[in-house]
Amino acid sequence: MTNEIKALAMPKWGLAMTEGAVTAWLAEEGATVGEGDEILEIETTKITNVYESPIAGTLRRRTVEAGQTVPVGALLGVVADPAVPDADIDAFVARFQEEFAVEAAEAGEASGPEPRFVEAGGRRLRYLMMGEGADGAAPLVLIHGFGGDLNNWQFNQPALAEDRPVYALDLPGHGGSEKSGGRGGVPELAGVVRDFLNALGIQRTHLAGHSMGGAVALHLAAEEPSRVASVTLVCSAGLGEEVNLDYIEGFIAAERRKEMKSVLEMLFADPSLVSRDMVEELLKYKRLDGVGGALRSIADAAFAGGRQAHVLAGRLGQVTAPVQAVWGAVDRIIPARHAEAVGEARRHVLDGAGHMVHMEKAGEFNRLMSDFMTTA
Repeated sequence: MTNEIKALAMPKWGLAMTEGAVTAWLAEEGATVGEGDEILEIETTKITNVYESPIAGTLRRRTVEAGQTVPVGALLGVVADPAVPDADIDAFVARFQEEFAVEAAEAGEASGPEPRFVEAGGRRLRYLMMGEGADGAAPLVLIHGFGGDLNNWQFNQPALAEDRPVYALDLPGHGGSEKSGGRGGVPELAGVVRDFLNALGIQRTHLAGHSMGGAVALHLAAEEPSRVASVTLVCSAGLGEEVNLDYIEGFIAAERRKEMKSVLEMLFADPSLVSRDMVEELLKYKRLDGVGGALRSIADAAFAGGRQAHVLAGRLGQVTAPVQAVWGAVDRIIPARHAEAVGEARRHVLDGAGHMVHMEKAGEFNRLMSDFMTTA
């Protein structure tokens, strides 16, 4: 990389993100950084995340200071070999800033893929698709948990879509999918995912499911093993009976900002990650017609009697595809010990993360996912 100069640009995390605020630099100018090293923290309206260097080298220039807010795509810094003259760095920064200003003026604001809708099994489902794939790589379908939606994968889908098509799906009762119809238990939701695959003509896919979505993925893999290339269980339901019912019932009942905030704080190892916008967005979703009834039906079917109603650990032997588990060590919703149902070699419990491990430890999670799917 002797003569190469590489830009570090503000990433786009999530459909609604148009700008981000640099809250702290974790690397000084002149520091040697490796690919994947955490080099700064970025705050969006939804959540704060760590930016990892996409390239190894020397951090030659920081072009945005802590406390500044800049648009998606704006230059954050420059990585280059120490042998590259300062004059070349200056010229690169000036050229980038000039070209970015022109592009921003033409585009108006950063754009990206938009959600689509499909009729599947008589239901209208919303999904977001990213990536084209290469060499016929099997696609990946991401399945959120109770009360979530496709935006839960905002830190994962863009990175994972570099190697394959990646679909993030809203289950019935959630996000932009229809809010009514059906009992809502794990087997029925697995049937919805099967209908989604059929509607899009996806014959074989990798599955990753978070929380309740993990049980949905595992059930589908056991029922239709020939269609599943691998399964990643993320703080998954379905591997034991215990579940924090206070979270489930609290989420359903919450109507005010303070109530919702205290419920959402259970999801993270660091409760400060729960932003005002995150709370407001979920309260807005809960006010939509049909949401309350849908959540109640799903909770009654999936968590009857205060425990998980569909324990599928005994069906792992029916899943012919490789299965891995990724958990947050301080998960307060589903105990991390449930991961022990999966063999040690494919069990990953990450320190400093809670139930939203794929958001709190996005870089590490994405590497585990990519490596696992490549070798599956």
